[in-house]
Amino acid sequence: MKTNLILAAALAAATSTFAAPARPQWPIEKLFRTPKTFDSSAYATNSVKTVFYEGLPYKGKPTRVFAYYGVPDHKPGEKVPGIVLVHGGGGSAFVRWVKLWNARGYAAISMDTCGCIPGNVFGSEQRGHHRHEHGGPAGWGGYAQLSDPVEDQWMYHAVADVILAHSFLRSLPDVDPARIGITGISWGGTLTCIVAGVDDRFAFGVPVYGCGFLFKPYSSWTANCKSPKEFERRSAWADLWDPSRWLVDARFPLLWVVGTNDSHFSPPSVKNSMALVKGPNALAMRVRMHHAHGPAGENPGEILAFADQWTRGAAPMPEILSASRDGNRATVRYSADPRRLPVKAVLNYTRDGGDVWMKRLWESAPASLDAAKSCASADLPDGVKAWYINLVTTDGLVASSKFEE
Repeated sequence: MKTNLILAAALAAATSTFAAPARPQWPIEKLFRTPKTFDSSAYATNSVKTVFYEGLPYKGKPTRVFAYYGVPDHKPGEKVPGIVLVHGGGGSAFVRWVKLWNARGYAAISMDTCGCIPGNVFGSEQRGHHRHEHGGPAGWGGYAQLSDPVEDQWMYHAVADVILAHSFLRSLPDVDPARIGITGISWGGTLTCIVAGVDDRFAFGVPVYGCGFLFKPYSSWTANCKSPKEFERRSAWADLWDPSRWLVDARFPLLWVVGTNDSHFSPPSVKNSMALVKGPNALAMRVRMHHAHGPAGENPGEILAFADQWTRGAAPMPEILSASRDGNRATVRYSADPRRLPVKAVLNYTRDGGDVWMKRLWESAPASLDAAKSCASADLPDGVKAWYINLVTTDGLVASSKFEE
């Protein structure tokens, strides 16, 4: 692990010493138009619709992107909100994810970003997906594609695929284009961060796990590297594709759903990503949140609460206004809507230090909640290296302060 830390420091130094290449640009005017579609009836399944839509050219040849989509039952003439669902590594287009959001009253689309068709088995789409003849570059990350033209790399195509899915969803007659959000898991969260700085038409966004600043020594993504060659490849990737290059242009509201010990995305990476965003920012960070597709990354209640807040005017989560420390007394101040008040507070802390955040032991203890003063506070145990406070609502949702060191 010591070797990894030395290599991580070298990677960070290299990344900060040399100017990054020009930021990749997408043909926005084209991506914002409704894409051409093609027959996909052979892949229809489980009462969810399918579509092939036209992607950007790959190595000079046209591409098609496969997606599941659906619109919930609604009153005649009613326009429903929508959401774009971006899978992570190992994933594909997910039927169940679309059906989950349809059941919540949202139109939804889940596309494959790797030139594949899913396994076509309800609940098992992560297994058995395979490439089709019109697919773009394979995922995930595209480290082996860095010598290719930018327009032929996976990150370029995956971002374009997401934006085109948004344009397709906006074109459906029963969908309100002003009330469409986006959420992505892991690599999908990373793509969501880039899209947030490229496609300003979204009403909200929820990156789950994924964030920017992946080239820093404190990044779990960096700590997972096993060799100098891998560090060199990831440094080149970060110069070109790290989401921090686009988050500075993010304007719509973002909710970050993350864990303290994520194996790929560390709390400092998330905190520094949040600092770049100009629009409203919220955080839900749980101790040792599991990293996965399925319920772990799709079902946290904060995601739906955030979506409903920005598309239906529903009760928002408590908003963290500040976090401070006076001696060993930690205090968080907040504002809350009467419709969703916090009922308890929890101090989360670690006595461990160092850049390998995924190895730190986090502990929890009750914090005092003063509803009259809209604050929560707790005494920090001896030896604390980092801490934050979670406000917990009656329905079990959490609003987190950013961690403090």
